Amino acid sequence: MDPFDYYCPTRVVFGPDRIVALSELIPRERRVLMVYGGGSIKRNGVYDAVLSTLARHTVVEFGGIQPNPEYETCLAAVEQLRAESCDFILAVGGGSVLDACKFIAAAARYDGTAWDLLEDNSLTADALPVGAVLTLPATGSEMNPNAVISRAEIEQKRALIHPLLYPQFSILDPTTTLSLPERQTANGIVDAFVHTTEQYITRMVDAPLQDRQAEAILLTLIEQAPKVMADPSDLSARSNIMWAATNALNGLISCGTPQDWATHQIGHELTALYHLDHARTLAVVQPGVWEHCFAAKREKLAHYAWRVWGCDGMGTDAAARAAIARTEEFYHSLGIGTTLADHDIPAAACDRIAARLGERGVALGEDGAITGAVAGEILRLRIGGD
Repeated sequence: MDPFDYYCPTRVVFGPDRIVALSELIPRERRVLMVYGGGSIKRNGVYDAVLSTLARHTVVEFGGIQPNPEYETCLAAVEQLRAESCDFILAVGGGSVLDACKFIAAAARYDGTAWDLLEDNSLTADALPVGAVLTLPATGSEMNPNAVISRAEIEQKRALIHPLLYPQFSILDPTTTLSLPERQTANGIVDAFVHTTEQYITRMVDAPLQDRQAEAILLTLIEQAPKVMADPSDLSARSNIMWAATNALNGLISCGTPQDWATHQIGHELTALYHLDHARTLAVVQPGVWEHCFAAKREKLAHYAWRVWGCDGMGTDAAARAAIARTEEFYHSLGIGTTLADHDIPAAACDRIAARLGERGVALGEDGAITGAVAGEILRLRIGGD
């Protein structure tokens, strides 16, 4: 195991009907910018619950954050925040709303061009405090310092990662997820699953605790997914999925271990160019990464097959191949296709993304072995169709 530092200052408030804690978590003297997405919180009662709890606070609203939060929309929120002299940001929604709020928090305290923060994370020197009421478990943004922002005009998607961007608190009330559409529920499960495997399926290292923590998350998602897909009102399943998704990306399972993230970086290009849901890009790209990098990942894939998928008695090669197949089958069970053709993305995407990543000089994966050209080869493995 490699040396590591672990830091996570976020307070987690978990369980049904915990939104009432907001009035104590946010000081009364704060002027709150409440940020949300397309308005589903007004239909499921979360909006009213938040405003009722904060009745004695000054609350300014900003709605309309997109599923892949747009740079220009975030800048509009910064303008409103400054005009209203808000000094606390409350994200009410899923990971996209939280990501937007983190960027808004940093941009509000930055005098230069805000996009620079996404090109160079070191420029972040200050940020407003952020809190969250999570309504969609998926990204883990509720307990980490990460944000991903899109910019449609230049077809780019960039990440901002900085310790100042940890939420001060996150309220995780699983009842807020009961009204989620099936597509969003499935997407959230896949997103959490791939977050876990990006930190787990790399190479064998002597980190048995982290391995077992990752395996526990994966087994929980595999166990709970069919329950919630069959019965969306299953609060127990939704609770377990919510906590698993948070633990998938709060930094614990990556302590002292190598990380991959090639699937995410290539997937971001599919979202930027073809507007495919983030989780669905991951389901397409991940099997291709594992197939192309089979020799380097063979032992860990087999370990995953034996420990998570129960492929006892199989040799290393057979188990590693079975791990890839079982993972794809899991995504299919959630109604998510795993090829470009399944999502009507043309084969030309392979060369287009290879060129874009090549221009940036990327070196992706735990060993930096995936260049733009290699990313194109990975995508060609995932074309699909007849």
